[in-house]
Parts: sequence; structure tokens; C-alpha cells
Amino acid sequence: MLAIVCPGQGSQTPGVLTPWLENDDAASALLAEYSGYAGTDLLAHGTTSDGETLRDTAVAQPLIVACSLLSADALGLTSERLSEMGEKVLVSGHSVGEIPAAALAGSLSAQQALELISVRAAAMADAAAAESTGMAALLGGAEEDVLNAIESAGLTPANINGAGQIVAAGAQDAIDHLCANPPPRARAIPLKVAGAFHTQYMAPAQRALAAAAQSTGAADAAVKLLSNRDGAAVHSAAEILDRITDQVTRPVRWDACMKSMQDAGVTGILELLPGGTLTGLAKRGLKGTKTCAVKSPEDISAATEFIAEHTA
Repeated sequence: MLAIVCPGQGSQTPGVLTPWLENDDAASALLAEYSGYAGTDLLAHGTTSDGETLRDTAVAQPLIVACSLLSADALGLTSERLSEMGEKVLVSGHSVGEIPAAALAGSLSAQQALELISVRAAAMADAAAAESTGMAALLGGAEEDVLNAIESAGLTPANINGAGQIVAAGAQDAIDHLCANPPPRARAIPLKVAGAFHTQYMAPAQRALAAAAQSTGAADAAVKLLSNRDGAAVHSAAEILDRITDQVTRPVRWDACMKSMQDAGVTGILELLPGGTLTGLAKRGLKGTKTCAVKSPEDISAATEFIAEHTA
């Protein structure tokens, strides 16, 4: 069984789309179409924008969604094809990755996904600018000790990623204190993000996204789709949009998503562009499960074989 996963914010890198657009007019035209839907120049951001520009939430989120959709298109992973695979495939995404995952599942069109992410990204950027907040990854240590340290610091466990990784979020001074005083046997690494995502600091963004979602004509999922809320499979259009909206202020439970993949009998995890982060977590948290990360066009051939192997 195959799990197709879409990465979240922080996976973007300068020039991530350059090799995908070289001598490929069809890919360039598709990205120009995506730019129109998102209301931002994804051609420039995917090729020439620097790291500081890509750190901007309003830029990063549409770019990541476009990357996942572009690589899915290159692999021929339409919702119709995935639906034909039946119980042999499921999809999921980490945080912002939930939106392209919903598109792969047939709940959203590419246009709807990019229009929604445009609202989400701008609103989260505005919310992040309102106060000095941040995030830090805590690696290692006993989970109970890490969670207690986060709570004691007045922070929120915004991402519980499994494989010994929990991300804390909240006021920047509290993040700085936690990084200087990590829990026993754990390392704290400040993240290059603009704010405290998946916390109540994002409440204004949640409300803006909820308003936009009301006019989005989503469909029921045609493919098994796992939610970040608790790893459960969601099917109805209303619940998918509700969960995507509410997740802006709720912790990402990627550990629960990986547990659901394990329980479903997933044998291979394919991570779409910009790949690497989620397959890295799977290598530590789902040992024995094969992984394939799409990072460049050179990975298409191996990814195609990987898809066939795990859906046979």
C-alpha cells in the first residue's frame, strides 16, 4: 500500500523549481496558471527568490503547494488515477501540505487549493506580524519531559511529529529561553519561520480562512485522506474544509498520521516536492517502511517505479 504525502512549511529552498522549468514549456505554463490562482509570482519565487524572501509565510505557503501539485502532475497523479487504485493508496499532508493532499484526494481542484492557500498564507503572515513569536524544534529526550518543558515555558506543542521530534511555538522570548534551557537529553533548534503557527496566535487567520472556505465548492474525497487533527480518515467535503480551517490554530499530529499509515499497512511512502522532511521522519518513526522523496525531475523515474511497486 502506498501513502502519498505533501510536506509543510520549511521545506522550501531557493531555486527549488529551477530544474523543473528548464526546457519544459508545459511545466512553465502550468506554474504560470498556478501563479494566477495564487495571486503571486511563483515562477520568480521558485527560481530566483532568495532564502529571506522564501521565509515570508505569504510566499512560502503558495510555493510549497505549487511544488507538490507540479510534481504530482509530472507523475500523472490525478485524483481520478488515485481513485482507481482504491484501497492501495492514501494521501496526507503536513500542515500547509493538507491542502494539496485534499486536491490529490479529489476534494479540491488545483484552482481551489491555490486560492485557499493564498488566503491562508496572507492571513497567517498578518497574524505572525502582530506579535513577536516563533517556533523551535525539540529533538530527542523523553516525550513527557519535552511536553512538560514546553508547558512550563508557556508554549504550545504545535507539531508533534513523532520520531522524537516536537515543535514548540509561542512568544519569542519564551522560545529563546527554551532553546537556552532545553529539557534533559533534548536539543532545541530555533526554526526559521515567521510566527507561532498552529497556536491561538493564529486565531485571526483561522477566521479569515473559515470565511473563504464557505464559498469553496469542495467535493467529498475520492481517495483515503488522513487529517492532521488526529490521523483519522476524512471523507465529506464539509469535514475536510472544517479540519483544514481549524488546523491553523490546532497542533499538527503527524505522529498520529504515521500511526494510521502503519495501521493501514502502508509499505511505501512517497513524498512530493519539496521532498525529504516527511520521509526523514518516516525512516525514524516507521522503520522498515520504504520511502521515496521527490526533490528533482531526476527522481521521476524512480518515483514512478516506486508507485507501481507499492500499488501492485
